[in-house]
Amino acid sequence: MVLGLLLSFSALIISTIFLQLGNGAIAPLDALAGIEASFSNFEIGLLGSAHFLGFLLGCWMTPLLMGKVGHIRTFTALAAVGAMGCLLHPLVVDPYFWSFLRIGNGITIAGCFTVIEAWLNSKVDRGSRGTVFGVYRSADIGSQMVAQFFIGFLDPTSFVSYNIVAFFFCFCLIPLTLTTRVIPEIPKAPKLRVLSCFKLSPLAFSAVIVAGLTGSSIRMVAPVYGDTIGLIKEEISILLTVFIFGGLLAQIPIGKLADIFDRRWVLIVLSLSATVVSIILSFTASDYVLYIYICSFIFGFLTFPIFSVAAAHANDFAEQENYVDMAASLIFIYGLGSIISPLLTSGMIDLFGPASLFIFLSLVHLCLSVIGGVRMMVRPSVTEKTPYMYLPRTSLIFGRFLNPSKKNEDQE
Repeated sequence: MVLGLLLSFSALIISTIFLQLGNGAIAPLDALAGIEASFSNFEIGLLGSAHFLGFLLGCWMTPLLMGKVGHIRTFTALAAVGAMGCLLHPLVVDPYFWSFLRIGNGITIAGCFTVIEAWLNSKVDRGSRGTVFGVYRSADIGSQMVAQFFIGFLDPTSFVSYNIVAFFFCFCLIPLTLTTRVIPEIPKAPKLRVLSCFKLSPLAFSAVIVAGLTGSSIRMVAPVYGDTIGLIKEEISILLTVFIFGGLLAQIPIGKLADIFDRRWVLIVLSLSATVVSIILSFTASDYVLYIYICSFIFGFLTFPIFSVAAAHANDFAEQENYVDMAASLIFIYGLGSIISPLLTSGMIDLFGPASLFIFLSLVHLCLSVIGGVRMMVRPSVTEKTPYMYLPRTSLIFGRFLNPSKKNEDQE
């Protein structure tokens, strides 16, 4: 029965794998290629910020596009935009042209995942939701990790490398366009309640911003950090891989702790520990590459779950009918932090050197732990908790997975 269920979703899962292979590869490849092309650190940071600007645009425009042309045409058009962006990179080696292409890449990722997640959510029921989500989560993170690793074997100055990434975007089209499954109804776009989210849980709001600042800095600016301290591209690839691997392994143990203990304590411990690891990384030279790998793994283990713990904490205070809007608002806030961070941290490396990346991350995590302590003094613990769930930052409608009632999904 489980095998049959997974086979019925195989087209969506396979498309997810190849979409994330392309998405996971393009950011570090751009950073390494930008270094080889003598882009400034600020210009490399601009590429990361442009991606997340496109991501927010894609989250907004995709439901409108789906309403006009349907799921498959939307997915096909957006995946084609992603593939074309990869193919255009070697033709014009210019940071501002690449930033324009990265906006298109962000639109592609947000849009394609909106289609996939709308399709998945429309076909799962209460009994199959956990199984389908677990496989989807593994495909999401696992593909990103593999993408980081194989970047170490590609030549960032060769057009062949971008052709390979474009191949992934092209291949993700095949399973979905050939599927015989019934096309679902167009999902209603969730409402963004950013101010309400802050009022409901200032700690969750702050934690999501910190998660955005951290994730985009590591994925886009860590290659700059690695190059500046003397790491070669293979070592930078391993650094990024172990960071994501740490995040993958963290989900179950951190999730269990978040369900047992006060989630504010979990966020405080995670952020304080991340502060310590960041300080260690800021003083670690390339001669100690093994220590960099270990610290990167631990840093991923500590920081990856912060977004999901924050989302679970916010949902502890929200009404069930608001879960979808809450998740969308948190992902939107995460996107805002992700736009700011690459520009900020790359500029800091230009001004103050590579150590400033992790000094900055240590400060933002220290601030988060302080905010957590203050909130514990002004608000009592909740008596009933919503279950912890890893929440990918893939589209604004992913929060529909948090709502176990099919009746509520299409309200409002």
